[in-house]
Amino acid sequence: MKITPEQPLIIVVGSSSIDLVLNTQNSPQPNETVMAEKSESFFGGKGANQAVATARLGANVYFIGAVGVDSFGQQILHNLKEENVNVEHVAEVEDVPSGTAYVIAAKGVNSIVVVPASNSYLKPAHVAEAERLFATANLVLLQLEIPMDVVEYTSALAASHGKPTGIYASPARKLAPQVIENAAFIVAKSNELSIIFGDEPREEILRRYPNKLFVRDDTNSTTYFNGQEMKYYRNDHDSVLHKMGMGDAFAAGFAIAFCHGNTVDDCVKFGNDVSLKVTKNRGSQSGLPYLKDILNP
Repeated sequence: MKITPEQPLIIVVGSSSIDLVLNTQNSPQPNETVMAEKSESFFGGKGANQAVATARLGANVYFIGAVGVDSFGQQILHNLKEENVNVEHVAEVEDVPSGTAYVIAAKGVNSIVVVPASNSYLKPAHVAEAERLFATANLVLLQLEIPMDVVEYTSALAASHGKPTGIYASPARKLAPQVIENAAFIVAKSNELSIIFGDEPREEILRRYPNKLFVRDDTNSTTYFNGQEMKYYRNDHDSVLHKMGMGDAFAAGFAIAFCHGNTVDDCVKFGNDVSLKVTKNRGSQSGLPYLKDILNP
């Protein structure tokens, strides 16, 4: 794993939210009421998570997204600024609340309901206003908590400037062929491949996208096809307690290693190392490591 002296410029186009977490003994069944042991709130949203993660790992990060003109929106913007993420191109949408996510955490399993709210109001025009950034960017990161026309427009804009895109295909939706073609790497959850790529065996899907598709599960394992053989990398330990944000952390770690010109194997290993760190704290952003935490554990 090498880290070059250059600071990569990464554009993250995606969602932001306040995550409201209820800790319970059991997840409620239909028509059942359960008591929460406690409630907590954290900063989240897959886009904001990846923006914070890549900034902590040494990138110069610009975030393109949309928040409401409300207290949550101001908190989100303040947090991103504190994390050294540039928010010049975050739209503030009137008469719409900022995004939220409601999480029931029970016995190590998270049940999540996302309310996109302002994130649904992100438009291709907002991305177009930041086009000057694409000329010098090293990488553009996308996720799927924003409208698909924004994902497709951003992918095409990056390609027109000859810039690679990385996609964390979550929450799973079918990707347009051109978006897949333009992507340098795609991260997906193992149980959602059929939604994204169609109903085929996992191995066939992986073989179709050598060194491009990286399939994850919640044991912090990553599977991919390198053009000759299936590769599998896993690192976890007994203290994997909090699984929120693991996919975002992996995508961010992979992105940083990619920008520094590392091999695919090293990108996967670095992504897994970053993902493992986030499991030690509650909240998607709380446990995100800094570069020194990975290089000097």
